[in-house]
Amino acid sequence: MEVPDSRLSAATFEDLAVPLFDQLYNFARWLTQDSAEAEDLVQETYVKALRGFSGFQMGTNFRAWIFRILRNAFLNSRAGLKMVALDAGEEEPASDAPSPEAVLVAQTNREVVRDALTELAIPHREILLLCEVEEMSYEEIAQVLAIPTGTVMSRLYRARKALRTILLGKLQGGSHGV
Repeated sequence: MEVPDSRLSAATFEDLAVPLFDQLYNFARWLTQDSAEAEDLVQETYVKALRGFSGFQMGTNFRAWIFRILRNAFLNSRAGLKMVALDAGEEEPASDAPSPEAVLVAQTNREVVRDALTELAIPHREILLLCEVEEMSYEEIAQVLAIPTGTVMSRLYRARKALRTILLGKLQGGSHGV
């Protein structure tokens, strides 16, 4: 059995991981809502990723792999965190309802959007951030969250709908009418 060169592994890990630092921190910051906690979470993510790097298969999606480590570390830090069932049947939106993107574009006050994102349940917030902020594909998000691609699409729909409801409520002076 051939023993891998640890310097090569460390160098390869550094090449793959360092460029993702800002993205990981931003995602952690949104999840934790606290700068110091986000820094600790990213540090824990890098430690776990480096320790488990020998199990990473080159040629697969490193970005999705390390984001999944971060997410799992976050969820483990919130052992009492209840996962919300997001896939209960919901109806499709009426065709005349504004899209979440239209609401966001029309809204120039970034604080309202940030406040609305913080009001979302963590599963809604994380899927929106991975898709809209980190610009991950549905396949990458599925890898990060360890769910099927179809579930990504349905959760994203529900997260956008929840965000739209919150934003419309804020724009209409606090009433949550959709």
